[in-house]
Amino acid sequence: MNHCATPAAHRDAQHLCASAALAERGRALVFDVLQYGQPVRAFALRFDGKVVAYINRCLHVPIEMDWQPGVFLDADRRYIVCATHGATYEPIGGRCVGGPCGRGRLTPLAVAEIGAQVYWYPSADIRPVPREVPAAPGDNP
Repeated sequence: MNHCATPAAHRDAQHLCASAALAERGRALVFDVLQYGQPVRAFALRFDGKVVAYINRCLHVPIEMDWQPGVFLDADRRYIVCATHGATYEPIGGRCVGGPCGRGRLTPLAVAEIGAQVYWYPSADIRPVPREVPAAPGDNP
């Protein structure tokens, strides 16, 4: 997604970071979302000039995949690799290309770069984590 198709889509945009914060084939930005109402981690990274984002869950075993916080790519920085069992995914599209992940794909999140900023877009299944609203002065807990 390179732009917002509708004003409603723009309103739903969730800011992630400045575009410059995602280096080409570098460390990913890891962030929290709700998938089917349950808290999970997601990640966004830049690959071949494009920002992509996925739920941080391997298809083989539903565990987080990063080697270290934000580190998802193999040593050659060509594939996303699950640190636990070596399931290997294409960064563009998230398709499994090797290891115990079958023929599936990582769960994508729609992302866009607008005005040197990166945003993600909620879907029916993947929603933002509600922000805690600070108590107003004088409110009793």
